[in-house]
Amino acid sequence: MIKFYRRVSLMFKLMLESIMFAFGSLKGDKFRTFLSLFGVSIGIFSIVTVFTAIDALQQNVQSGLNSFGGTTVYVQQFPFAPPEGEEYKWWEYMNRPRPKYEEYTFLKSQSKTLDAVAYVVFTNKTLKYKRNSFNGGFITAATAEWGDIANVEIDKGRYFSAFENQSAIPVIILGYEVAGSLFGDEDPLNKIVKIGSASARVIGVQKKAGESIVNIFDTDNSILITYTFAGTILNVKSLESMICLKPQDTADREEFIQEMRQLLRSARRLKPVQKDNFALNEMTFLLNQTKSIFGGINLAGWIIGGFSILIGGFGIANIMFVSVKERTNLIGIQKALGAKKYMILTQFLAEAAVLALAGGAMGLLMVFGVVMALQGNESFPMELSVYNIIRGLMISSVIGIVSGLLPAWTAANLNPVDAINSK
Repeated sequence: MIKFYRRVSLMFKLMLESIMFAFGSLKGDKFRTFLSLFGVSIGIFSIVTVFTAIDALQQNVQSGLNSFGGTTVYVQQFPFAPPEGEEYKWWEYMNRPRPKYEEYTFLKSQSKTLDAVAYVVFTNKTLKYKRNSFNGGFITAATAEWGDIANVEIDKGRYFSAFENQSAIPVIILGYEVAGSLFGDEDPLNKIVKIGSASARVIGVQKKAGESIVNIFDTDNSILITYTFAGTILNVKSLESMICLKPQDTADREEFIQEMRQLLRSARRLKPVQKDNFALNEMTFLLNQTKSIFGGINLAGWIIGGFSILIGGFGIANIMFVSVKERTNLIGIQKALGAKKYMILTQFLAEAAVLALAGGAMGLLMVFGVVMALQGNESFPMELSVYNIIRGLMISSVIGIVSGLLPAWTAANLNPVDAINSK
């Protein structure tokens, strides 16, 4: 035990000595040190910035999916993507019937795995309030369950009541940007706005959603009305439509999809030999598609950062060879006094790792500067995580050890007599 303690104590002293030598090397030739560590700094900056950007992208995508229910399935005319191995036959999809209100009621009454189902139609209309207007307002007209499925968040006012959903009461909920354009600083609640030639009372304003990669419905620039009210002012049967299906928490995903497929085929009276004339789209498809994009960005970061780190690694190796040359006499004396090969090897490897860590720390400081500069960007919030910091430092230390291995091996294998007598 005492022998082990002494060995650990000796190794600790060697590490401290190596760190002191490393900082001595940094001070010795500042310009050479800067050029050598600059490559490592740029490499770590490139790689960690890519890691941080990918984390931000994934957070953005996940946030967008969660805002409309990550598990929700959408019955639509067009699929997000064709079946695997097939081309996107848009001309075939165009001839498919749009989802109907009657199919929504059929699914609602027949399904055993549904938690909630909503029928939604879309159109564009100009909104007016006094002299202000909002052109091309994206109108979402939905049944009562839409609030639960789409996680509608209200900033001012309230959501539709059950009576309003059933009785075609002319009420409207505005998106954040729509309310700002029409009312400015004025309180929009209980004001009357024009939707085309019809009038409606504002009962709520949605929370600001901001920008998201998968914010398909663009809630900030949309107008939300009840399906029953839409039926009194619009020809709802001619509008783009979809059915939103939210499964029960305990439902098996594949079983749920199969049940919905069978019920829809039954509702549309499709024969067994006929293909589906509808699409069951999932938001998670978008997340899976973005994974390949993330992978490409990640690879690009590794390639760019890899070249920089390679240059920095050669620079560190150069510093270490110079350090070995300058301290040849000292190495000879150490070996003559009984220093083992592993001690000399450890000493120089630790020194190389410290040099690389110094470059890595500079690179991380540069990443931190970029993150702070983008701090106010709500559409793309970046955060330098502890995991990415540790990963950056680990990469730095590995590069240092690899770069310092040959110089350290050279130093460890010096003949003590030759080393002492060297000039």
